[in-house]
Amino acid sequence: MQVEHTPLNGVLVITPKRFGDHRGFFSESYSAQRFAEAGIAIGFVQDNHSLSQAAGTVRGLHFQAPPHAQAKLVRCGRGRLWDVAVDIRRGSPTYGQWFGTELSFENGKQMLIPAGFAHGFVTLEPGTEIVYKCSDYYAPDCEGALRWDDADLGIDWPISAGTEPVLSAKDAEAPGFAALNSPFSWEG
Repeated sequence: MQVEHTPLNGVLVITPKRFGDHRGFFSESYSAQRFAEAGIAIGFVQDNHSLSQAAGTVRGLHFQAPPHAQAKLVRCGRGRLWDVAVDIRRGSPTYGQWFGTELSFENGKQMLIPAGFAHGFVTLEPGTEIVYKCSDYYAPDCEGALRWDDADLGIDWPISAGTEPVLSAKDAEAPGFAALNSPFSWEG
């Protein structure tokens, strides 16, 4: 398993090994033991799987506040997506900064997003599936969102010119970053 650190402390890009032959490949996408050996001690309690039919589908930027804050381990089950984490920990030296990377079925990469970050993605191919683990259960009373295209964040979404993003009504109406009263603080 390859672990890459990103400019956002705690956000990691993890690439599990693939063992291939004439039949295809085998990959251990998650092992608590392997993660612990890499210094990652997050217990996951829920797996989620979503399908986006159209390329250009944007989901996010979402987070879940304490006491049900969630870390996520995100991977692409089919297709390609651009995955983004935004630091929303007050006092963090990277507060309001983002990191994005392409996750695809082909590259097998995963992104680990700790609690204290907003998360979102855009699909780059039709029929893209995202599969992710969460460290806490879904709690609707703790969910939060930020506007995906907020100019204050300046996320460089790889959406082709002329492509109209596909959004939920909730995501289209999400507040901007300037209005965020973050429930997270940086622990240093």
